[in-house]
Amino acid sequence: MQALGSKAKAASAQVARAQAAIKNRALLNLAALLRQNVAALETANQRDTERATASGLAGPMLDRLNLTPKIIETVAIGCEQLAVMPDVIGDIIGMKEQPSGIRVGQMRVPIGVFGMIYESRPNVTIEAASLAIKSGNACILRGGSEAIESNKALAALVQQALVDAGLPADVVQLVPTTDREAVGHLIAMPQYVDVIIPRGGKGLIERISRDAKVPVIKHLDGNCHVYVDDPCDIDMAVKVADNAKTQKYSPCNASEGLLVARGVAPQFLPKIGAIYAAKGVEMRCDAEAQAILANVKGANLKAATEQDWYEEYLAPIISIKVVAGIDEAIAHINQYSSHHTDAILTRDHIHAQRFLREVDSASVIVNASTRFADGFEFGLGAEIGISTDKFHARGPVGIEGLTSLKYVVLGQGEVRS
Repeated sequence: MQALGSKAKAASAQVARAQAAIKNRALLNLAALLRQNVAALETANQRDTERATASGLAGPMLDRLNLTPKIIETVAIGCEQLAVMPDVIGDIIGMKEQPSGIRVGQMRVPIGVFGMIYESRPNVTIEAASLAIKSGNACILRGGSEAIESNKALAALVQQALVDAGLPADVVQLVPTTDREAVGHLIAMPQYVDVIIPRGGKGLIERISRDAKVPVIKHLDGNCHVYVDDPCDIDMAVKVADNAKTQKYSPCNASEGLLVARGVAPQFLPKIGAIYAAKGVEMRCDAEAQAILANVKGANLKAATEQDWYEEYLAPIISIKVVAGIDEAIAHINQYSSHHTDAILTRDHIHAQRFLREVDSASVIVNASTRFADGFEFGLGAEIGISTDKFHARGPVGIEGLTSLKYVVLGQGEVRS
């Protein structure tokens, strides 16, 4: 780990001063290599999934482990998106002349070296690597042991793309061991690593946050909500609430809680309940929601407990509560949510504006699915993760989240009196 850190530090200086055209060439090289090696990547991924299945890996984690041609194409497109985005490194903002005559502004610069610790999803290897390249940082990646073969195959392509563009291979390094002690070393090397970004289950992130000796960008869980307001377009609300929960159960931006205004609950709940019942979604309801849903054919209804309002299920389970209106919805979300992503479905502009201002979450959405809370969907090219912290980076962390601002002062011989 000391060797990886030393190499990353040296490589970070080189990539930080690399011209935008060179970094973009590396990203386009990577996109091409991903498409050329789909079969080999699938073979490596199959070895991981077979081993994980045999070891009894749980459903959501197994789902995240898959590296399909569609996923490979998505991360390749992400590399191309990043390549055509402006290079923000070196940008100077807010330049103002002071009474003394000096001009003061801020310049955007790379953070340096970030360590990334993540579970299951091998596509994160490419997302992290591509963002490191574009933002002029070096990175040390430590994927989960269940994805080691996939990650090794992907990291090899990244390093080839870097070298072919004239950049050091050590800009992106993969921890080659599955030994958990490696993580302990990675998060305790402030002489080499400037920030740690954990991406995985709550247990992993709590451990990293507790033990790290370098700053951490994190979110602990994704207890996301959809609030169906009165008034709303019922058909639109049904479509969005369905997508937010069932499009994919395992991501952190899937909806785990459904709040419904009392005025529309009798119309809305039977419709969404029928869809959830058909898809096998268990509904954990307060008494009022349970009474409305009682006649839905095939509905799997259970009484919600206090803990259900806090829960991130990552499974076909959703908590449902009828609320009086916008005030109770906002209060519930701010009390129980993980401050990741929350959405309102409404026809009332004032309600929408209140929701945007008052819901204390990293991403707040009006009339669209929570599943859009993603760096790729937000047009960031990719994301390094989602941050629910309130300093430096918040929400999907893209290029700017991996940079820092330093003050720059331009003068013409001024001295302080």
